[in-house]
Amino acid sequence: MTEFSLNIAENVVEKLCSLESEETSLACCNEDELKKLKHSMLVIKDVLIDAEEKRSNSPEPRLWLKQLNHVFYDAEDVLDELEVENLRRQVIDRGNFYTRKVLRCFSSANPLIFRSTIGRKLKRINERFDAIAAGNVESRLTERAEERRPLNRERGTHSYVHSADIIGRDEDKEKIIQLLLHPSDEENISVLPIVGVGGMGKTTLAKMAYNDERVVKHFQFKMWVYVSRDFDKKRLVEKLIISATGGVGFGEDNGNMEVEELQTILRESIRDKKYFLVLDDVWINDNLAQWEELKDLLQVGARGSMIMVTTRSNQVASMIGTAPKYVHNLQGVRYDECLSLFVKYAFKEGHDKKYPNLLRIGKEIVKKCGEVPLAVRTLAGQLFLNTDERDWNLIRDSRLWKVEQKEDDILPALRVSYEHLPSCLKRCFAYCSLFPKNYEYNDYELIQFWMAHGLLQSSDGESELEDIGSIYLKELEYGCFLQGFRDLYGSLQFGMLDVMHDLALSVAQDECFVVTANSKRIEKSVQHISIPDPDSVRQDFPMLSQDLDQVRTVFIHSDKDVLASNSILATCLSRFKYLRALNLSRSQFKELPKKIGKLKHLRYLDLSWNHRIKRLPNSLCKLQNLQTLFLGGCDEIEELPRGMRYMESLRFLWLATRQTSLPRDEIGCLKSLRFLWIATCEKLERLFEDMENLSALRSLYIVTCPSLNSLPPSIKYLTALQDLHISGCVALNFPNQEACEFKLKKLVLCFLEAIEELPEWLIKGSAGTLKNLKLEFCPALLELPACLKTFSALQELRILGCPRLAERCDRETGDDWEKIAHIPKVIVDNVDVIKQT
Repeated sequence: MTEFSLNIAENVVEKLCSLESEETSLACCNEDELKKLKHSMLVIKDVLIDAEEKRSNSPEPRLWLKQLNHVFYDAEDVLDELEVENLRRQVIDRGNFYTRKVLRCFSSANPLIFRSTIGRKLKRINERFDAIAAGNVESRLTERAEERRPLNRERGTHSYVHSADIIGRDEDKEKIIQLLLHPSDEENISVLPIVGVGGMGKTTLAKMAYNDERVVKHFQFKMWVYVSRDFDKKRLVEKLIISATGGVGFGEDNGNMEVEELQTILRESIRDKKYFLVLDDVWINDNLAQWEELKDLLQVGARGSMIMVTTRSNQVASMIGTAPKYVHNLQGVRYDECLSLFVKYAFKEGHDKKYPNLLRIGKEIVKKCGEVPLAVRTLAGQLFLNTDERDWNLIRDSRLWKVEQKEDDILPALRVSYEHLPSCLKRCFAYCSLFPKNYEYNDYELIQFWMAHGLLQSSDGESELEDIGSIYLKELEYGCFLQGFRDLYGSLQFGMLDVMHDLALSVAQDECFVVTANSKRIEKSVQHISIPDPDSVRQDFPMLSQDLDQVRTVFIHSDKDVLASNSILATCLSRFKYLRALNLSRSQFKELPKKIGKLKHLRYLDLSWNHRIKRLPNSLCKLQNLQTLFLGGCDEIEELPRGMRYMESLRFLWLATRQTSLPRDEIGCLKSLRFLWIATCEKLERLFEDMENLSALRSLYIVTCPSLNSLPPSIKYLTALQDLHISGCVALNFPNQEACEFKLKKLVLCFLEAIEELPEWLIKGSAGTLKNLKLEFCPALLELPACLKTFSALQELRILGCPRLAERCDRETGDDWEKIAHIPKVIVDNVDVIKQT
């Protein structure tokens, strides 16, 4: 809990310093109170740093920290009010007469009353700090012996972990594969459970078998479904259908089908086919009858089909396994193999011999991990590149190893690793508990969420927050807190192991709360709320949340369209005035209330995949603090709200609209914009003309805009653009225009049926920077531009579904081969042309 307090304190101090440097009239009027607040914050911050460094030797004073956090959050809210009002005034000062008149209507706050109110709030906060200080807070302060471990940015270059990196599981893998290839003669469909404690590597082993070439060839098709504790037959059948068919012919509308209809679809999908199904993380509990029904349903497959189940429960394994010989008990990895794993991830190659003392301490740490590879791997990741023996001793001697625990519980080992994360990463990891288990995170949504809560800290004051977020993600991935990274449409997608999600829930329990149908009370200290099943709590949520006054996050997470979000939305708008993040994804309300404009602290708003909403209120544009706005998949929005030019803090915008054109002086005025995604705009023929003002834009995605016929000439002025992705714009042409000034790193052109050439004006300026070029399903594309042979930085070219171009890129006879011969990796129609020879 100390790390949360410290991180919040750092944010408050940073805001105070920012206000001090701006010397605004609003800040100057409360100068004495602000100075006093800053002094208190600096003193308490030092206390917290000391408490965090000595965490292994003294218990955390939880009540004291809870009191501090409450005051910290109040202080942050008041300082944010100052920032919001300052921003509003800056927008007014920069506007013309009409703009000033409109924006003054955005706030009825009298400046004198506002200053007075802020002054009173600051005074009350300082009085509360005085009361805490009177309780001998300053006596806690002792001289610090060392600085906190900084974020180790060199890890960001480490390659992602793949199954090939797994140590000590070759015998297990081979045994599993032999059972898969030689099923029981007694059963039509055999069930093979893999059982073991959390963190032992059950899912990893299942994936190794699932992707083995022998297994792929042996079965007609494969399915993978995550189950977890909620063994709901209907949802499982839906997931099985999607996995079996790839989702073809099974859309969102099918979610309202009865179980019998779904069962019929599944039977027809697998009938007489030899399939391999993995059910990951099964907890049957009292649902044995449902399991038997599901197994009967799956019997229509061909003889020799296999179902593999991963579970932590021996009882589950014995109940559902075909026979005892088919139950694979996954044991711990031998000590010597665990040590090899530790050395691989804790040391640079050969450095274990260079630092024998560290290796000695490492051996003792490995012994404490109890042969659980995840615990070994996670702790090793925390020590990578760290040669300070004191830090290694802190992990070895942590009091958390002595915490009473259940048999086979690895949470203490993982908690040790968590405790030694840099403080800036601890809250980032803990906030992942707001997402459901087995959730597939996208890098941009998590980075933007962290940003909304001020968790991304720039040590030099110059690094882009998005880049810092990417570094944080890679740090967490290296330590196994996140895993399974893969590139999806230009963004990284990843997940979190169940045991890691359990850890996140454990460390975040004072601040984060998951509301379910069984929830009876929400503690007042809760700041962040997740609602995975809104339909089950729509009646109770207003009552459950009546005592909450500092809620900063409300997330609705559902794998189906939500019709019951109106009452939750009404509660958010009426009670949670300090909201920073609001996720209403898949909510199907018809109207967004005008009151949304009153959430002046809001920085993250997700309205995506609402298929019923047709208009957004203009009051949305009052949210001048908003950094992230997701409207993707809202395919019925007739017109974007007027006044978007006033949303000066927007950094990430994903929009959808039925307009035929985007007007000037709106999106083109968003100078803070870093990422713009224009998607599923069926009628859009023209983009906005004034792109020249988007001087910070780094990524531009134009996807599924079939009526779009050209790009505006002003696109050439996007000097910061690094990533351009255009897909599904079948009418788009590239008429000649002046060369672009941007220096791209990645260019993707897909499903552009009308283009016949890759225009030089689009790419010429990127000759020294372009690393990845992807051209897919552009059937009319005839040839590559001659300038491509001068692209010295180009590392990878992918061509797919472009028959004429593929012919010209043939290594032996192609006319365009000389233009691309220098590129290290050339993939044409899924064939690596370079490796082939």
